[in-house]
Amino acid sequence: MHINKDIKYIGVNDHDIDLFEGQYDVPLGMSYNSYLILDEKVAVTDTVDAAFRDEWFKNLSEALGGRLPDYLIVHHMEPDHSALIKDFANEYPGAVIVSSAKAFGMMKNFIGTDFEHRRIVVSDGDTLALGTHELLFVTAPMVHWPEVIMSYDKTDGILFSADAFGKFGALDIEDEWDCEARRYYFGIVGKYGAQVQSLLKKASALDIKTICPLHGPVLTEDIRRYISLYDTWSSYRPEDSGVLIAYTSVYGNTARAAEYLADKLRELGCERVVLTDLARSDMAEAIEDAFRYDRLVLATTTYNADIFPHMRHFIEGLTERGYKNRTVAFIENGSWAPMAEKVMRAMLDGSKNLKFTENNIRIMSAFSKENEIVADALAKELLSLG
Repeated sequence: MHINKDIKYIGVNDHDIDLFEGQYDVPLGMSYNSYLILDEKVAVTDTVDAAFRDEWFKNLSEALGGRLPDYLIVHHMEPDHSALIKDFANEYPGAVIVSSAKAFGMMKNFIGTDFEHRRIVVSDGDTLALGTHELLFVTAPMVHWPEVIMSYDKTDGILFSADAFGKFGALDIEDEWDCEARRYYFGIVGKYGAQVQSLLKKASALDIKTICPLHGPVLTEDIRRYISLYDTWSSYRPEDSGVLIAYTSVYGNTARAAEYLADKLRELGCERVVLTDLARSDMAEAIEDAFRYDRLVLATTTYNADIFPHMRHFIEGLTERGYKNRTVAFIENGSWAPMAEKVMRAMLDGSKNLKFTENNIRIMSAFSKENEIVADALAKELLSLG
C-alpha cells in the first residue's frame, strides 16, 4: 500500500489473535501498522508484533528496494509495535533509533539495551530532516503510555499518531470505523481524556491531511470528523441521544423489568434504546455504549448484600474511565433485603455531573403490576431528559 509516492505501508494483519491485550474480543483480528518513508534519508516508523517477524522483514525489504534505512522511529513501546526493535538494529547496524527519553528507558527493560551509542532522543517540537520530508515530533504522554510520541510530516500533512485514532480489526476486512474505534478508545485510552485533550490542542496547530495510526486504517478523508469524535470522547460528552439499559438477572425477573422499560421507551418514541445483558455481552462494548449515549439505566439484583458481579465489573469499568455528564436510573431487585441501588449509587459517588432520575424501580422478587406503573413513569422521565 502506498500512502503517497514516498511513503509506504509495511504493516501486517493478525487473524490468529482472539483477545487483544488479553481482554478485548477481536473477532475481526488486528492490524499492526508500520510505515516506510523513502527520501534522501530513509525512515521506518515502528515495528510489529514478534509473531510476524518474517512477514514484516519481507515487507520492509521489498519496500526498501535495495536501499538501507537510516532511522527507526519508535512512537510507542508496547510490544505489538516494538517487539522487533532489536532484530531491526541487528539487521541494519547503520540505522539510528529515534524515540523519546522515556521510551529508551523502556527499551532497556524490554530488550536489554537503550542504544546509547546509536540513538536520537526527541521531545516536543524537535524535528528530523529526511530531505523533502521533515518530521516534527509531538509528545503524547499517557495516550496511552507515558513514553508516546507522534510525528508530523510537515511536507504532506501526515500525522503518525501512534495508538491514537486506531481501531480493532484487520485491514483486509471491510468494517465501519466508528464502532470499533469507539470500543478501542474507551477500552484502552478512555481513562486519559485530559491527556487526549492536551494532544488535540497541539494537533489544532497542524494542518493534518492524513492520519497514520498504529492500528486500523489510514485516515485520509474528513479528518475533522475523526478529530471531532476524539474531542467528544475525551471530554466525556455524550455522542448520541439514547438510552442504554444494562442489566444482570438471576432468574429472569430483573431481565423482564429491563425489557419492559425498553419496550415502553420505544413505544413512546425513543429512537435509540440498547438493551444489554452484562453476563452475556462483550463488556467492552457495553462500556462503549454507556459513553456513547446520554442516559443509562442500571438494573441488577442484590447479591450477597452487594450487587451481581457483572454489574460491579461494569460500573468499575465506567468509573475507572471517568464516567460523567449523563443521566442515570436504577432498577434493583431484592427479595428480602434490597441493597443494589444503594451500592450502585455509592459506586458512582465520585463521578461528576451525573443526574439521577426521580423514578427508580424496586422489585421484590417478581416484576409486578405496581412495578409496571413505576416503569411507565421512569420511561416518560427518561424521554423528557433526552
